[in-house]
Amino acid sequence: MAIKKMTRSEAGQRGGQTTMRKYGSEFYQKIGQAGGRKGGQTTKQRYGSEFYQKIGRLGGLK
Repeated sequence: MAIKKMTRSEAGQRGGQTTMRKYGSEFYQKIGQAGGRKGGQTTKQRYGSEFYQKIGRLGGLK
């Protein structure tokens, strides 16, 4: 019997499914929210609050 090699994508998907079974969907929601807050703070420190004002105005022009 030959062992079929997995692609990186397949391995990642398999790992994600295992994590989902172990911790549930709330786990992903929690880490997603934490990542969003951390990323937003980093962007604010890097570009300042004026950056958000500028991109907000650009979004309204569409």
